[in-house]
Amino acid sequence: MVVHARTASPYYRRHYQGLPATITDPQLLPITTKAELMTHFDEWVTDPAVTLTDVEAFVADPALIGHQLAGRYTVATTSGTTGVRGLFLVDSASMAVTSAMAVRMLTGWLSAADLARLLTRGGRLAIVAATGGHFASGAAAASLRRGGAASRVGAFSVQDPLPQLVAQLNAFDPVVLAPYASTGRLLAAEQEAGRLHIHPALVVLSAEGLPEEEHPRIAKAFGAKVRHSYAATECPFLSYSCQYNWLHVNSDWVLLEPVDAAYQPVANGQPSHTVLVSNLANRIQPILRYDLGDRVLVRPDPCPCGNPLLAIRVQGRTAELLTFARPDGTAATLTPLALSSVLDRIPGMQQSQIVQTGPTSLTLRLRPAPGTDPASAGQAAHEQITRVLTDHGLGHVRLTLDPEPPHLTAGGKLRVVIPWKPS
Repeated sequence: MVVHARTASPYYRRHYQGLPATITDPQLLPITTKAELMTHFDEWVTDPAVTLTDVEAFVADPALIGHQLAGRYTVATTSGTTGVRGLFLVDSASMAVTSAMAVRMLTGWLSAADLARLLTRGGRLAIVAATGGHFASGAAAASLRRGGAASRVGAFSVQDPLPQLVAQLNAFDPVVLAPYASTGRLLAAEQEAGRLHIHPALVVLSAEGLPEEEHPRIAKAFGAKVRHSYAATECPFLSYSCQYNWLHVNSDWVLLEPVDAAYQPVANGQPSHTVLVSNLANRIQPILRYDLGDRVLVRPDPCPCGNPLLAIRVQGRTAELLTFARPDGTAATLTPLALSSVLDRIPGMQQSQIVQTGPTSLTLRLRPAPGTDPASAGQAAHEQITRVLTDHGLGHVRLTLDPEPPHLTAGGKLRVVIPWKPS
């Protein structure tokens, strides 16, 4: 991959100047970041026919979700905790690896009896994800629904009001349920209350972490196996969980380096400051020693599940639900992604932060990209959030725009959604 990057990417050719012809130690390679790669997008990509202008025009059209750019590349967008919007391409080689890793993941999770249950019930998969934008999960669902598996794949929006989502899932009756983790938590409560009555064999959680006690609760509610994965748009096949809730890195296709603040390796059993990822499959956009921004802990001893691949846990990705008071005294709960994902669709929005300031109030902090009219961006953000709140019966929630930009943590990360905590 290093040889390919040096040969086909002008950015890497310049970035690796002065390094040995043959790289035997990855730590010789300099770090890359999303901000730097996006700044040099046209030099970074290895296909000179692809330009940043082309990709931006493609993702601006929601009708193209699930389609391929130039008939060759799947496109996914991400904002991330740094606030820099990422535009990522997936080529055929990376897609093939992603598919193979998905098969390995499923065969590791499912017994022969589980597989028989899937087949006898039609193998219906329900993906509950952010829709309306070129997000990785939404684009994948749209792509599957355009293929031969359309009747067996259901794509459901995380932005839909919970009663509507419950009704849709009841009608679809999936045998595999794949929601964001916070949405899975809400759906388990609906199943416990008897409003949701589906019987999946497998529940696959993604995007966020949950407290340890939530996994057995969700498993009991659905009578299903519950597994999760840790991945990123930059590397969609990064890892998958075992029955002991450790995430095993697909180390044959991913190099994962937990490091400290100076980018030096940390010992197993010690939490990292960040993690560097090298995707060994994607040849259109080489991602090598890329600062992903997450904190991980590597298991210091062999995992009892018997899987020899590197076992990790991710620190600090736990999603907190937002609870609002309705006028009738009942409560409404929203997942962070139900709100934040609609802001990711606003053109020219570089950073956004949603702060719940009370049981019936929200504040938006925005940083539009240079050249974007702040008033127009603010109005668009206000309209998008208001629409979601109204759809959930929360049109009375007071929404204000804070003139201050989003606040970063002490470590320079952006906490996109901050729930209110009563004192």
